[in-house]
Amino acid sequence: MTPRAAHTIRLTVNGEAIERAVEPRQLLVDFLREGLELTGTHAGCEHGVCGACTVLFNGKAQRSCLIFAVQAQGAEIVTIEGLAEGARLHPLQAAFREHHGLQCGFCTPGMLITAYDLLQENPRPSEAEVRVAISGVLCRCTGYKQIVDAVLAAAEAMS
Repeated sequence: MTPRAAHTIRLTVNGEAIERAVEPRQLLVDFLREGLELTGTHAGCEHGVCGACTVLFNGKAQRSCLIFAVQAQGAEIVTIEGLAEGARLHPLQAAFREHHGLQCGFCTPGMLITAYDLLQENPRPSEAEVRVAISGVLCRCTGYKQIVDAVLAAAEAMS
């Protein structure tokens, strides 16, 4: 088997212009974690089911384990590391901390990015709307109540 030629991609990650050579079959989640050392995006199931790898891809929540890095050419990506402004937590992150919306933390990056996407489209969601929005991110620890409470509190704080 012959090695595949690397492709150079240009994209923006968390506001920073990036240019890197990537292998054609490298997943975006692996590029972010290994190539850029942004380990907040978690690689869970690698089948798009658990949601731990969710990032904002051109402003929309997407599973980064289902996207090849070469498909991100020209894209704008925001990872969990890109939500905070320096040492100041984003209101969602602060609400997760305040309302105990995390335990082991594995799903937390995907939950936060998914909730951020929801609040961009619907700044005042109902509890039912929050539950539907986060239903694609699997959490094995919290039972979701604290996560829902945190998202609703963040929505209130952001309005």
